[in-house]
Amino acid sequence: MNTSSPRAEAPGFDSLHFRQALSQFATGVTVITTRLADGSYRGLTASSFNSVSLSPPLVLWSLGTGANSLPIFTGNSHYVINVLSADQAHLARLFSTRSADPWGTVEFELSRTGQPVLKGCTAWFECHNRSRYPEGDHVIFVGEVEHCEISPQPPLVFHGGQFRTLG
Repeated sequence: MNTSSPRAEAPGFDSLHFRQALSQFATGVTVITTRLADGSYRGLTASSFNSVSLSPPLVLWSLGTGANSLPIFTGNSHYVINVLSADQAHLARLFSTRSADPWGTVEFELSRTGQPVLKGCTAWFECHNRSRYPEGDHVIFVGEVEHCEISPQPPLVFHGGQFRTLG
C-alpha cells in the first residue's frame, strides 16, 4: 500500500486570510511552563494544544521555530501544560510577551519534578518531553503525561483573535 501523498497545490490565499480562517476555530488557552538548570522558570502562552493518545497518555502543542524559548523547551526533560480558567486572561497576556518576566507576580507551586504549576488553572499536565517534530514554521512537541490534575471551572477560550469565556 502506497501511503505517500502527492504534494499539495500552491494555496490560493495569503497568510493573513489563512490566519483569519484559523481564528474562527475556538481553542482553549494554555501556558506551557518549565524550569531551567539554573533554577529560573520560563513560560509561554499557547493555544495549539490537544490530546494524541490515551494509552500511553500523550498530548501535543507547537512552538514557532523563531521563538527564543525553542532551545529551552527542546532541551528540557519536563514541562507543564497549564489549562487556563476563564478568569486568567491576564496570565495569557503576561506569558505572550517576550519582554516581561512574569514570575515575580504569578502564583505557582512546584510539581514533583520541580516544574512550575500555575495556581487557579482548570487542569494541568506534567509531561516528559517525549518527542519533537519540525513541521513548516513550527515544532510539534509530544509530551507523555506523567501526572495531571483538574479543578473543574469555566475555561478561557481564544476565538476571533480575542480571549473569551463561555456562556
